Amino acid sequence: MKIDWLLLLPAAVPALLGMGLALLRRVPAKTLRRCAVSAAAVSAAAAIATACAGDLRLVLWSFTDEAALEMLSDAPARLFSLLSAVIWPFVTLYTVKYMEHEGGERRFYALFMLVFAALQALDYAGNMLTMYLFFEFVTLASAPLVLHSLSRDAMMAALKYLFYSMGGAFVALGGLAVFYVRTGSLAFAAGGVNAAAGEPALLAAAFCMIVGFGAKAGLFPLQSWLPTAHPQAPSPASAVLSGLITKAGVLCVFRSVYYYAGAERIAGTWVQYAWIGLALATILIGSTLACREKLLKKRLAYSTVSQVAYILLALAMLNAQSVAGGLMHVWSHALIKDALFLIAGIIIFQTGRERADELTGIGKRMPTTMWCFTVCAAALVGIPPAGAFVSKWAIASGALDAPVGALSWIAPVVLLISALLTALYLFPISIQALFAGGDGGGITAKEADGKMLAPVVALTAAAVLIGVFSAPLTAAAEKIAALLF
Repeated sequence: MKIDWLLLLPAAVPALLGMGLALLRRVPAKTLRRCAVSAAAVSAAAAIATACAGDLRLVLWSFTDEAALEMLSDAPARLFSLLSAVIWPFVTLYTVKYMEHEGGERRFYALFMLVFAALQALDYAGNMLTMYLFFEFVTLASAPLVLHSLSRDAMMAALKYLFYSMGGAFVALGGLAVFYVRTGSLAFAAGGVNAAAGEPALLAAAFCMIVGFGAKAGLFPLQSWLPTAHPQAPSPASAVLSGLITKAGVLCVFRSVYYYAGAERIAGTWVQYAWIGLALATILIGSTLACREKLLKKRLAYSTVSQVAYILLALAMLNAQSVAGGLMHVWSHALIKDALFLIAGIIIFQTGRERADELTGIGKRMPTTMWCFTVCAAALVGIPPAGAFVSKWAIASGALDAPVGALSWIAPVVLLISALLTALYLFPISIQALFAGGDGGGITAKEADGKMLAPVVALTAAAVLIGVFSAPLTAAAEKIAALLF
């Protein structure tokens, strides 16, 4: 029985349900919220069902023999698709309570489902053309989430996000055009398409794709949209921006290098060394600026700049162990950072406080929230048994084995420095919140509603459990890496 049509479900179901939510104009708010949670659950189920169906391929439209809109379910597609399918229902459940004080619920829910549809379509893109189109669609769908409050600052943040993401996409498109002219192919192929090795134009084109698509992942020097956009977006939107939408950039870089340009073509060239250098710079810049930042959500945004660069560094090492570690860190970081941004939202929702230095004693009033924050902070640092420890260990080990000269030991040193800086900008918050004297630092708030707290607890637990029971994720990542080397 031919089931390739299942590839339509992960994107079509949330898109249709999102449009349905937009049409619910005269229903009680309670009904709207229930519909939003149900839509997220059904959409996630559709994505999971498609992932469980195995390898699939579906051509939606052929423009020429080489240019077509094509969907593909392979191991990388399923790894990224399942991530958003697992996280999205939890964030949506959190959203139904959080958005009560933000307003514009119907508009937000509809756009939120549209972003999920765009991410799923990107995950299952079957060639470079399809991937590029859905990359742009992710940007256009997610920008209104940053703009939600309609304030001047939100408008400027949304415009900056659009400028960086679409500008990066334009740079990547230039690289893609050069490759297409030289190779005549837009198809994905493990190991890259056939072309002359070492051709200067192709090396420059590969670098353009890395930097261009890397803009959405926060690769230096195109990272500054992240700390601008996050404070303006509602916390559920910040969570998916940081945890999932940045991974859209990672996926496109991964596909561009390992399934199109070819890792062997750029190994040992200036492209690899420049890519490693940019990733290392991004790690240090993000961690350093996070230490200096007082606004909690902005501090977490700088943290995302640094942590997603771990993944880009892993991909830049061009060996199986680092790539596997990078793919594992896609999951680890997404779970941790989604939980942290949701915690930041709870703090803002319950207390109105937005600064990291205003939370002294808050753990006395909100112990579950702040213990979850502490567990996530430890996980992000890379303390075992969290999943991030497993992924960071693999990245560092792979870097030591990479034939990149002094960079093979500089990279682990930078990772260690970043881990120390991560502890420096997260642990003082926990210490002041949980162990400072007094009765709560003048904070009279209590724990958030269960609809907000339950997703945080679940994501925090998941961030630890994928380290305790790391075998399935490790095996999946290593299987993908083995196909490429």
